[in-house]
Amino acid sequence: MASRVVRGTAIAAGVAAVVGGGVGFALGQPVQDEDVVPARKLAADLCARLGDVSVLLPKASSGRLAQSGSGAVTCSAVVGRQQASTFSAASVKVTITPYGGKLAGAGEAPFTPAAMAKKAFDRSPFDAVPDRPYPTKGDQTAVGLAGESFTTRVLVQRADVVVLVEYTASPVQAETARQAATVLADRAIWETK
Repeated sequence: MASRVVRGTAIAAGVAAVVGGGVGFALGQPVQDEDVVPARKLAADLCARLGDVSVLLPKASSGRLAQSGSGAVTCSAVVGRQQASTFSAASVKVTITPYGGKLAGAGEAPFTPAAMAKKAFDRSPFDAVPDRPYPTKGDQTAVGLAGESFTTRVLVQRADVVVLVEYTASPVQAETARQAATVLADRAIWETK
């Protein structure tokens, strides 16, 4: 009886070793930090490539976007009422964020940069914008009491990049502000291809 138990245990241990070795071989090597794809570097002149944004700003504005940031790039232009020759004021801010991959759970393939960008895009509370070539969300809020000042936000995701355009202007029509922010977001997506 004791020899049957020992023999059964030995056989079970041998089967477990073979199965464990086979599973380990099938799964491959464990995922290392170097297997994760890092975020790509954006061009140093990305904001300049977005072009002239003077149509979004009051007259007599330069229309040039100032660039800051190294990982995520921010392009911005602000014209306050005291700087403008008319009663207008506006600000434009474009944030372009390239995402890198990330380690997943044990034994899982790492998340791709595109998957991480999609997760960030999906977390946004903005409303989905239908009939767009890339996933797009938007939000618009009235600023002030006259109904002629709006803050418009447009979020667009393509592959591993998420672009957020924030456009505030006074006076401006709601649909005009929305279209302008969307065009600028599309231009930023195009320049990161």
